[in-house]
Amino acid sequence: MASCIWRQLIHSLRLSRRNRTQNDAATFAYLILSKSTRKISAGLRALGSESDTPTVQPIRRDTGSVPLTDGSNVRWYGSISVGTPAVDFLVDFDTGSADLVLPASDCGSTCSGHTLYNPNASSTAVDLGKTFILSYGDGSSIPGEQYTDTVTIAGYTAPNQTLGAATQYSSSLQSSSFPADGLMGMAFESLSIYGANPVIQTLIANNVISDPVFAFKLASSGSELRIGGINSALYSGSLTYTPVTQQGFWQISGDSISANGNVALSSFSAVVDTGTTLIIGDLNTVGEFYSSLNATDLGNGFYTLGCDSMPSISISIGGTAFPLSSATFNLGTYPTGSSQCVGAIAATGSLGGTLILGDTFLLNVYAVFDVRQLRVGFATLA
Repeated sequence: MASCIWRQLIHSLRLSRRNRTQNDAATFAYLILSKSTRKISAGLRALGSESDTPTVQPIRRDTGSVPLTDGSNVRWYGSISVGTPAVDFLVDFDTGSADLVLPASDCGSTCSGHTLYNPNASSTAVDLGKTFILSYGDGSSIPGEQYTDTVTIAGYTAPNQTLGAATQYSSSLQSSSFPADGLMGMAFESLSIYGANPVIQTLIANNVISDPVFAFKLASSGSELRIGGINSALYSGSLTYTPVTQQGFWQISGDSISANGNVALSSFSAVVDTGTTLIIGDLNTVGEFYSSLNATDLGNGFYTLGCDSMPSISISIGGTAFPLSSATFNLGTYPTGSSQCVGAIAATGSLGGTLILGDTFLLNVYAVFDVRQLRVGFATLA
């Protein structure tokens, strides 16, 4: 989770760029660090054996899409349905985690304003007799119970899907700063705190997806999550694919990051994460990048440059360079109204040399996640 200093800085930055509310700024601060450090570290405590579960006959379909709502350019969320009868939930789709988490009907005031998951009202819900604890970077935790239930996304149905019903939400997931109801992880099973298949892998295991691929367009409008294939109308040119180097996260290797045509970083490892707002690296890596630009270190991982001399940034992956738009790299002035602007490549001390390619990068590309061939593809947005 972000520190108070991070929150104050992001509050100033975002209000200087757009007319935002205080809650918008708090949300943005949460997403920057907490989504890069919240990748869950605690485990589960099993309390009993699994119950028998009903069988739902899978129906094989072609591609389906989920329209995504732009949450102030810091998160994108869309709808899934859970249970029988089905109840709709808004979830934040996160390629940097693996588990589906929803607020439970007994969550109390911390989940006020969210649509609540009530397993007692679903004929397909099965209590697994297991608890979970999700631990976050600021020391807070989210407890709850595990269930299986029927989950539908983009017209695809995942029967007996393991999910978490949270009995308490941390402040950063409360409705005042988090408009989605829950989170749906889209990384690999080895990252699952539940030790269970994520939703996408359940669909693949049940043979209901004709092509085990999903893809994102993240933008201020026209955003979507496509499942079972790609939407060629959303990108131009051809897709550049690069292999997953370490299964768990969607981790890949990159060629270089250039500023004004000059290589500032070369040969890096990165996690492609829709659940992180910025591009995040460790202190040394990010410091090396900005040292070539004579940037000013603000502390807490942020750097400023002259607003009239912000560099042109491109990221090369698989031999193809993908430019970042000035709007995505420039977070705005700091202090407000000054001639100094903050760059959207930031640092934290906990990554061990691996970059996180978050939405600062993903806003500039069409991103394809190929589960069968264990690769990630990128193309320029149409």
